[in-house]
Amino acid sequence: MTDNNTNSENEAGADDRVIGTPSDASSDSIVAGPADPHREHAGPYPAEETHKHSEEEQRRGEKVASLWFVIAFLAGIGFLVAYFAWPPNAAGEPAIADPQIGQYSNMALGGTLALALFAIGAGMTVWARRVMPHYEVSSPYDELPSAPEEKKSFGEFFMKSADESGFLKRPLMRRTLLLAMAPLGLAPIVMLRDTGPLPGDKLHKTLWEKGMHMVVEGTDRKIKVADLNVAGGMITALPYVEHSEEHPHGISLNDKAKAVVLLIKMPEDAWGPDMSDKQLNWTQDGIIAYSKICTHVGCPAALYEQGTHRILCPCHQSTFDAANGAKVVFGPAHRPLPQLPLTVDSEGYLVADGDFPEAVGPTFWDAEKEA
Repeated sequence: MTDNNTNSENEAGADDRVIGTPSDASSDSIVAGPADPHREHAGPYPAEETHKHSEEEQRRGEKVASLWFVIAFLAGIGFLVAYFAWPPNAAGEPAIADPQIGQYSNMALGGTLALALFAIGAGMTVWARRVMPHYEVSSPYDELPSAPEEKKSFGEFFMKSADESGFLKRPLMRRTLLLAMAPLGLAPIVMLRDTGPLPGDKLHKTLWEKGMHMVVEGTDRKIKVADLNVAGGMITALPYVEHSEEHPHGISLNDKAKAVVLLIKMPEDAWGPDMSDKQLNWTQDGIIAYSKICTHVGCPAALYEQGTHRILCPCHQSTFDAANGAKVVFGPAHRPLPQLPLTVDSEGYLVADGDFPEAVGPTFWDAEKEA
């Protein structure tokens, strides 16, 4: 009878035990007592190691871990020093005369960063192996939510775990760990310098100006309205820029990337309901001009399907309806391709009637303007 009562009490105690606590809930410490090396044990540590380390061993582990954290701190400082000792070339500055300097910079940056990360990992490993206790904790899942008593019990268990980990009562190890992490926390901020200056409004403007002629991409041949006399025809065009002091080699690659457009000859009855009167006024004899830069991530939307009047970006299959103001009909793009206003000069050449009314390219390029 006594045995049955004892078993019932043990079962009740097991049911009241909080998830994550050791099986012996009546003990003041969450660490199991000295393990019997002869008992069966299926955990990751041998049975003779499933106990709390002695105070002397914990102190030695604290010193070794702290030493690794100090090494990590010095390596982190070395990374920052190396970064500023061999800074990246500023815009407009000549390239480094000695190529070995660049090699030394890469070696110093990579070596110090690798050492800092390795030392932090080594210190954490020593901390876990020689300071924290080794024992197994298991419990079956209980019904959620937990009762207030269980939450309180778990809070006490958590604080005991934090105490046994050594983080609270080992100030040398804790402070050196925080010290080691400080330079690595600054490293990403410092490396933002490599991203260059803020673009300002450079992405909101292109070379297109009122009265500027258009040329076929890759040539200097100006485009006439008559060059697109067949419905469904398409030409990739760029602004015509004469060689000058400002543009000694003509239009630059950066300017080409922002200003390139698709000229499409649309059938008379093809315009969709989403075309506004303003957009229709920007066309010329059924010819419409859209930015060729996809508004998803900036790939060239270079494919055109005559039958459906769809413009396709081959990178991620964003699809735009040319008959409806280049409205997005499929894919990850979030806004239409900007339309360039067109007109014609006295000689019948197509010219721009101004710049794009909105920024070209992906939406995130225009984040500053939208903000």
